[in-house]
Amino acid sequence: MAADPSPAMGEALRHLARAVGRPGDASFADGHDRWSLYRAALDTPGALPLLFEAVSLEPDGPLASGVVGEVLERVAEDERERWVGILPPTVRDFSARRARDLGVLESLQRGTMSADSVAELIDEWSDWLQGRAVRATADQDVLRVVSRRGRTKRIRQAAANALRQR
Repeated sequence: MAADPSPAMGEALRHLARAVGRPGDASFADGHDRWSLYRAALDTPGALPLLFEAVSLEPDGPLASGVVGEVLERVAEDERERWVGILPPTVRDFSARRARDLGVLESLQRGTMSADSVAELIDEWSDWLQGRAVRATADQDVLRVVSRRGRTKRIRQAAANALRQR
């Protein structure tokens, strides 16, 4: 049975619930109820500061990590480190890697990462990043690197298909 949140967290959750139009609809002792509230906050403009406060107090590390993972794609690059930093060290690695991966994707989208850099780094990239890189860039040279060096057949094929379509 889940325990009621700490007084500070309870307060943060009540503020967040009001911001998303869900005041008093759950005790928030249950992680599923908190996840539902956090998901609603992700879709509510202006709720991110309140979400940050609540997640920084979240006692369930995997739950906090899941929320931060969702937030990272919605915040500016310079905000990601702050979000990752609120996670307990035991669950921080995935989100830290995702934040770095998103920075790489943005470099590819801006065209500031060269094919030589991609060739040098691609073996260290996650499958997720390799797959997303194909959709993030129109650079023919980058796509050639991914089509030759992507980790899976699916990734290599997606890059080859992108080359044919561009």
